[in-house]
Amino acid sequence: MSKETFKYSNGEVTVIWKPNTCIHSTNCWKGLIEVFNPKVKPWIKMDGASSERIIDQVRKCPSGALSYFMNDDGITTGEPE
Repeated sequence: MSKETFKYSNGEVTVIWKPNTCIHSTNCWKGLIEVFNPKVKPWIKMDGASSERIIDQVRKCPSGALSYFMNDDGITTGEPE
């Protein structure tokens, strides 16, 4: 992964964030502020919600700046809807 890619994990799922791809739609934090909070560092807190809720929110990212993979299979998913 490039230097401009960040990974956050809760042990079950890993969220990948590519800030250079982000269009700042605010979908992530408006939909799940418990996990995606731009006012704190790090801004992604993987213990803020269940893996299922995190995955559902990542899938709503319109730019593809957020994606995820399940740690047991390593397959990246979460393409924009």
